[in-house]
Amino acid sequence: MADPSPGPHAPGPRRFGIFLAPFHPVGQNPTLALRRDLELVEHLDRLGFDEAWIGEHHSAGFEIIASPEVFIAAAAERTRRIRLGTGVSSLPYHQPLMLADRMVLLDHLSGGRVMLGVGPGALPSDAYMMGIEVARQRDMMEEALEAILLLLRGDEPVTYETDWFTLRDARLQLRPFQRPHMEVAVAAQVSPAGPRAAGRFGTGLLSIGATSQGGFDALGYHWDVVEQRAAEFGTVADRDAWRLVGPMHIADTREQAIADVAFGLGDWVDYFQRVAALPLAPDTTDHDSLVDALNASGFAVIGTPDDAIAQLERLGTQSKGFGTFLLMAHEWADRVETLRSYELFSRYVMPVFQGSAASLTASRDWAAENRPTFIGEAGAAVMSAIQSHQAEQAEPNEQA
Repeated sequence: MADPSPGPHAPGPRRFGIFLAPFHPVGQNPTLALRRDLELVEHLDRLGFDEAWIGEHHSAGFEIIASPEVFIAAAAERTRRIRLGTGVSSLPYHQPLMLADRMVLLDHLSGGRVMLGVGPGALPSDAYMMGIEVARQRDMMEEALEAILLLLRGDEPVTYETDWFTLRDARLQLRPFQRPHMEVAVAAQVSPAGPRAAGRFGTGLLSIGATSQGGFDALGYHWDVVEQRAAEFGTVADRDAWRLVGPMHIADTREQAIADVAFGLGDWVDYFQRVAALPLAPDTTDHDSLVDALNASGFAVIGTPDDAIAQLERLGTQSKGFGTFLLMAHEWADRVETLRSYELFSRYVMPVFQGSAASLTASRDWAAENRPTFIGEAGAAVMSAIQSHQAEQAEPNEQA
């Protein structure tokens, strides 16, 4: 592994976490899969990761957490410091007062470690089952978000009526634990709907498709939209509240990483190509070709910690600055190699951007540079001690 940069930090994020949809191939024990998800969050807490965002889905078989709030309640009791967010709560599926109330309760139960991520809903099959028109979801999200923020940010009763929900003199009887309230972030992929809402309401931005070709190309444009809308509505556009999401699997060598992901990469890609309708790679069954295509496109990193560092620097340059990078959680590799990948990321990648290892490197180099002087002084001190001892021993003999 390369030594961390001798400077204070490399260009890129300062905080790190995961975006846990989750993705579990069909045909396996779902109870066991959910327990692995909880264990993963515990593992990340021990490794010093900052955040975990938990998804909400109701169909298609792979993404099996229906209530991120319930999962977060369980994870909060098993962890100590990691912050936990809904990644994301699909607002058209929820009455705004009820969702705000649940999040405030979680805020108290977790001691102020929750975050609210919101979006329109990712799977058309979810919307279909609830009779929601996909074309209306983004407008519904913005309406619900406005209502939720009115509830969170003020003490006055809120009256708000749309064609799909009504608030009448509504207020939160329990105020948020975090003041003024938990952090809120809006999801974005390629459409400008997320950035528009984030700029209007002064929230964070959660770029879920940051490393896909369309998402990567849109990063600069999306932030321009946030800033323009923030100026229009008198809010603050804060790059530090911008989170980018992308998948990685790293190992000690690229060859090992490529071998590791033979376990589950094909199932994951097949899900996005056939079920979630989001083509990410060529339609091939050849493992090496698939890995090469994902790496070459910039969508994924299947390689070493140095490859991960290069990807984060690339994202930092393209975005012109963001606060947090979230690893898209997956099971491309089996359990042991997956946990090892996160440990390597914590050990070798995070310090480069947080600057936590740079001072140690500088101290080592300074000690090595001045070693001849220090060794000489230490040697002289040893000789002086020997001579003093010999002189002390000789005194009784002379007196005799």
